[in-house]
Amino acid sequence: EVQLVESGGGLVQAGGSLNLSCVASGLTFDDYTIGWFRQGPGKKREGVACISSVDGRTVYGDSVQGRATMTRDNAKNAVFLQVNNLQPEDTAIYYCAAGSWVYNWYQHNMDYWGKGTLVTVSS
Repeated sequence: EVQLVESGGGLVQAGGSLNLSCVASGLTFDDYTIGWFRQGPGKKREGVACISSVDGRTVYGDSVQGRATMTRDNAKNAVFLQVNNLQPEDTAIYYCAAGSWVYNWYQHNMDYWGKGTLVTVSS
């Protein structure tokens, strides 16, 4: 059974940072592009960041461009996401997902999804 487990969510003050982790099991981690998505209250789901399995290339969504860094550690089957200068509009459930290609991230068409972790940014 494939599992993606996110951690690191919680309450953060505006201007602070979030540091999320996602650990995967049950799949050949190196073969997958891993992405982060989020869905805020009353908002559509949006892609936050992804990291390619092929060359480690990262892609960031417009809403976090310049504020986010995503990395992966294949030895630990894990990815990490840091987003700085958080604002209340960053409040969302953050999901980790695994897919075959970066294209799948753009299409939100990932193979496996975690259950998400809630990040709340207070003003």
